[in-house]
Amino acid sequence: MILLPQPASLSYGEGTFTIHYNSRIFLDSESPASLYFAAQLLQQEIEKQTGFCLAICRRHQPLGGHLIYLTTSPELSRESYTLTVTSDRVTICGSPESGVLYGVQTLRQMIRQAGAVLPSVLISDSPAMENRGFYHDVTRGRVPTLSYLKQLADTLSFYKINQLQLYIEHSYLFDDLTEMWRDDTPLTAKDILELDRYCKDLGIDLVPSLASFGHLYKLLCTKSYAHLCELEGSASAPFSFFDRQAHHTLDITNPESLALAKHILSEYMQLFSSKYFNLCADETFDLGKGASRALAEEKGTTVIYTEFVSELANFITESGRTPMFWSDVISQEPEVYHLLPKNLICLHWDYAANVSSERLTRLANSGAELLYVCPGVQGWNQLINKYHEAYENISKMARYGHECHAMGLLNTDWGDYGHINHPDFSRIGMIYGAAFSWNPEILPEAEINRQISVLEFGDASGNLVSVLDLLSHQDAYPWRTAVMVQEAMELHKNPEEAAELLRSCSEADGDASNASIDALCAVLYEKAGTIRPENRPMIYVYLLAADGLKVLNRLLPFLRASVLSDGTLPVKADCFTLAGDLERWLYSYKELWRTVSRESELYRIAHVFCWYADLLRDQNA
Repeated sequence: MILLPQPASLSYGEGTFTIHYNSRIFLDSESPASLYFAAQLLQQEIEKQTGFCLAICRRHQPLGGHLIYLTTSPELSRESYTLTVTSDRVTICGSPESGVLYGVQTLRQMIRQAGAVLPSVLISDSPAMENRGFYHDVTRGRVPTLSYLKQLADTLSFYKINQLQLYIEHSYLFDDLTEMWRDDTPLTAKDILELDRYCKDLGIDLVPSLASFGHLYKLLCTKSYAHLCELEGSASAPFSFFDRQAHHTLDITNPESLALAKHILSEYMQLFSSKYFNLCADETFDLGKGASRALAEEKGTTVIYTEFVSELANFITESGRTPMFWSDVISQEPEVYHLLPKNLICLHWDYAANVSSERLTRLANSGAELLYVCPGVQGWNQLINKYHEAYENISKMARYGHECHAMGLLNTDWGDYGHINHPDFSRIGMIYGAAFSWNPEILPEAEINRQISVLEFGDASGNLVSVLDLLSHQDAYPWRTAVMVQEAMELHKNPEEAAELLRSCSEADGDASNASIDALCAVLYEKAGTIRPENRPMIYVYLLAADGLKVLNRLLPFLRASVLSDGTLPVKADCFTLAGDLERWLYSYKELWRTVSRESELYRIAHVFCWYADLLRDQNA
């Protein structure tokens, strides 16, 4: 029996318990009404897996055999539960704070694998880490539909993740910032309020997260607020996937900047029931290089950074919430950490596969007592997440977090370079984070990949995740490089810059990579009819992404010949064929995008593919 996260204690007994078609789910009459939601989840799972729709009853002493009994105990610690399966009864006893819910989620995992006949078990379980979060970018390309965000919350709760943050720069419909979102499809107050309530039923704290210092591309490109940008002239620069992330920091020497930041923080926080607020304040790359140069020379860049962050953090505290911020700027000079408010939670991120604990240790030793470790699911900049790199990064960061007694793990899912990867590709990395934050035992990569293949996808062979990891590494011409080459040639008019980027792919063999893709896709086609029915559409999503890798890889010979003068330019017919294949793939991709995301910035991804198609035709006109 595979259970993720692994329970703290599990032992098997003799015999089995059979869920009969007339079995019932009993709620203890002394337990809170919130138990009914957990009972409904269980009822729906049993019906889905067995066809039996069990009645839900409420009484102090349940009657009859073959029943499932849900009850609470105030003696259990937060989120703790016991799950006992004997020959005549299933009993879940949990803490009032999500304990019963998590017991139900474990039982649902058992039912997915065993159906109506469950093995006898005794499980005693509780989390090793109090806060287990997932961070989802809804700004840099994709703005998900509300229905998709609810599905995401369902999955998070199934794996006992209790915190969700959505990264927002401009993709919320602020009342009086119409210039910022007028060409987008932002989330609304109704969306946030509904999602907040939905998450609460699932034991998830929906924590607001808002860029309020750096990464304010759309806001600082408006006519109303461009004058508040640290670097003069940033607003007039043409759009660039790279530029949008590298610049657009607030000018902290202008009092209007603080007033604007407080204004957007105030409006946004009122939508949430959470007691936390992530003000971000990461990657303020331009600070001290423009309008604040003189101030930075006088006090030091990191010091003026802490002063502005402290103003924002104190404002959040005065509003009745606990502030959070990203660690990257302060970790460069941790000796000034004492200048920050004591209640500020430090979100320490590091996404390297070979990440060390050095920066985390320096932060902790410099006074960062309230710490989260923040690894990443390795999906940004590419069509398919790099699962091996995700495992390495998440497992190491989780171990460091347990060792330093971090108060939480926040697993990040960014959308750099347009968020081209399908958001469900991050599910595997999300499960890594769920498993390793709940239970400090780090499963070997091959073993947890096998378990995820079986439990999440219903792949009896247990090798699906390993196949997908191999597939993700066949990008001879990676999406990030493709974008940077396009920007070098179209925006910067700099062929040598493009040539240098292409030289980084000089050893890549697109034909060999595409042959590997075809072999791996053959395995996926075999699995299309054998994995769990609700996950079969994901095979199509991966196959489409694989075709995207292939059309990008096929660009390499043409680009080497046309930009590097390396080889012979493909004949006109082949170039025109590839241009058409790029456009046909894009059409299918756009259809898939719209099933889970609003229109958002899909047009920016389309522009890159269409630019390459035009380049292919122009070279052979």
